[in-house]
Amino acid sequence: MGGLAALAREAGHRVTGCDAGVYPPMSDQLRALGIELIEGFGADQMALQPDMFVVGNVVSRAHLADGTPKFPLMEAILDAGAPYTSGPQWLAEHVLQGRHVLAVAGTHGKTTTTAMLAWILECAGLQPGFLVGGVPMNFEVSARLGAGKYFVIEADEYDTAFFDKRSKFVHYRTRTAILNNLEFDHADIFDNLAAIERQFHHLIRTVPASGRVVVNALEESLTRVLHQGCWSEVRSFGSAVSDFTALGEPDHFEVHQQGTRVAQVAWALGGVHNQLNALAAIAAADHVGVSAEIAAHALGRFENVKRRMEVRARVQLNIGGSGASAQAPVTIYDDFAHHPTAIRTTIDGLRRKVGSARILAVFEPRSNTMKLGAMKAQLPWSLEEADLAFCHSGGLGWDAHEALTPMGTRAEVGDNIDALVAQVLAQVRPGDHILCMSNGGFGGIHLKLMDALQKK
Repeated sequence: MGGLAALAREAGHRVTGCDAGVYPPMSDQLRALGIELIEGFGADQMALQPDMFVVGNVVSRAHLADGTPKFPLMEAILDAGAPYTSGPQWLAEHVLQGRHVLAVAGTHGKTTTTAMLAWILECAGLQPGFLVGGVPMNFEVSARLGAGKYFVIEADEYDTAFFDKRSKFVHYRTRTAILNNLEFDHADIFDNLAAIERQFHHLIRTVPASGRVVVNALEESLTRVLHQGCWSEVRSFGSAVSDFTALGEPDHFEVHQQGTRVAQVAWALGGVHNQLNALAAIAAADHVGVSAEIAAHALGRFENVKRRMEVRARVQLNIGGSGASAQAPVTIYDDFAHHPTAIRTTIDGLRRKVGSARILAVFEPRSNTMKLGAMKAQLPWSLEEADLAFCHSGGLGWDAHEALTPMGTRAEVGDNIDALVAQVLAQVRPGDHILCMSNGGFGGIHLKLMDALQKK
């Protein structure tokens, strides 16, 4: 929704917005664009008399325990008969109409891959528009209209709005679709994996015959999606027999297209998941005439997205012991990982980077799926590569202590941020890597850890 606001502002509209608990980097971006941000969903905002209310999927008809509406502004809009639409519908009608849309879908890696693809097209001189669910550091904004005919968009399978329960991505009229991966998620709206696969098939139904579907050949779920019907060109990546494959380490690898070496990527990113993201972006760019060589050169200058393994601080401890390890700084990272598979791949990527150094994984099960406990049994598996794990249990309807029992003394649980910071502080050593993972602001834990470490 913040990205939509930025696009509307760039298009010349006067834009205001409201939400609850908006956190950086999006809150900073909106204020920098001059977009007034109102805290809460009060009905008094009707006085602004906008030409259109664009409604995000956080809004519902829910009521609080005392019977008052959770979103009084929405009730006022309905009572007044004021004009409203969903974010994806507004985007389809006012931004995407007549554009060649390249959409990136998948359970994991959407934001990073969308940023990669937009940057590749930018380096190829195509001046794409884009909408990313984060802030790509190469652009420093999450959305722009662009000057060319191409528009790159992060395509989410989550529902559109309380009045439109279709997945967001069916609105986008995609011509080039990336299907990065597909696992069970969004347990609050999908009953099982098959229900999500059906929505991905609906996306494929919207791709024209002249379009392209770029699919991860390692995913059985995506194979099932394609078997439901596909009417477009298909290009695969990931497996040994795919159209696009990688040979080498994740930070330095050759790109092969149908068995022929076509490019080489050397970049600052790590992790097999980012290597797969790169292959997907290269395959999608190829559909609009950008060579793998140009794409690989662009990826060499790709700076990732904020909150994706973003280093927030390095603090020198200089406590105890002697030698280089005792003098090494403690590094604090911020990452958006919240699904167990994303947590595992993120930790694995950091492990490949730091070798035998200790990793302290600090995480918050904040997504609706994790709050419901649908994947709590996978947490020990997802944290396997971490030396120590610290779980924020505030607001959970399940016992985090019990879920993490298989980890023994390697896992600790805190019911508030201050308790979690104290637990980390009691365990940290010089040279440690503290990886904070959440799809929210995590109570500003990064700064609290930095301050506490500096005092220590």
